[in-house]
Amino acid sequence: METFLTILLDGLQFSSYLFIVSAGLTIIFGVMKILNVAHGSFYAWGAYTAAFFIGKFSDMGMPDAMGFLIIVAAAIVVGVILGFVIEQGILKYMYDRDEVLIVLATFGLFLVLEDIILIAFGTDPYFAYQPMALLDSVELGGIIRDVYGLTLIAVAALVALGCWYLLNKTKWGTLLKAVIFDREMGISMGINVPLVYTLTFIGGAILGGLGGAYIAPTISVAPGLGTEVIILSFAVVVVGGMGSIAGAAIGSIIIGILRALAVHELPQVELFVVFAVMAVVLVFRPEGLFAPAKPRKI
Repeated sequence: METFLTILLDGLQFSSYLFIVSAGLTIIFGVMKILNVAHGSFYAWGAYTAAFFIGKFSDMGMPDAMGFLIIVAAAIVVGVILGFVIEQGILKYMYDRDEVLIVLATFGLFLVLEDIILIAFGTDPYFAYQPMALLDSVELGGIIRDVYGLTLIAVAALVALGCWYLLNKTKWGTLLKAVIFDREMGISMGINVPLVYTLTFIGGAILGGLGGAYIAPTISVAPGLGTEVIILSFAVVVVGGMGSIAGAAIGSIIIGILRALAVHELPQVELFVVFAVMAVVLVFRPEGLFAPAKPRKI
């Protein structure tokens, strides 16, 4: 029973940060039809920014609770600045280009942003353990778990609920659906599509930054951080369906639980499990398990 609970909680914790990052990636694709490889850099920049300032504030004698404000602030600042600069400076000039060119452009941006991280923060790892240490740990079913990891699950649930409410219960969600369904018709109806694209990209970037900033206290923030997460995020959205928030949630849970099971029971196949799931889904449902229905234009 303890092993089962450990695998379940590890899987949910891994799924949670993976969902937060993947939600940003799938929102950008759903609205803008851009497969943004640079999304992994939002995660890495969020982690580095949060870890750097948590360490600085701690050295200044600030309360460890400030770390939670820094995490939120780091995600917003990274998302707004990088999202705005990339969308306005590069992507808005490429919307009518071939999708492959856009993927190559975002891949180039990913490489550039990874190098800028090394210039800005150096090559030494950062350890921002203070927020996790502040919350201590708790016993669940005979095993000891850090409370911070459990809050990550709650944050992912709040992100999922917030995305659902935004898309289904607000005017902004209606505008997004109109743009997704038919961009040209949205323009003819007076929707400011360029503004929708900009805000969508910034929102997705903030979610990417939040995933990195919130996971920073639990890991060693070191170079190459964004590479693994973008690969896993692609696996999630492929399994769940590109452009589907529900798909990203289900895909992250499937991959997170199976990865945790492999880590505890058969570590040799940890990465194989992730890509095996993706391969099986692609064979039987190439569009993903919960891909949004494509509109039929007449």
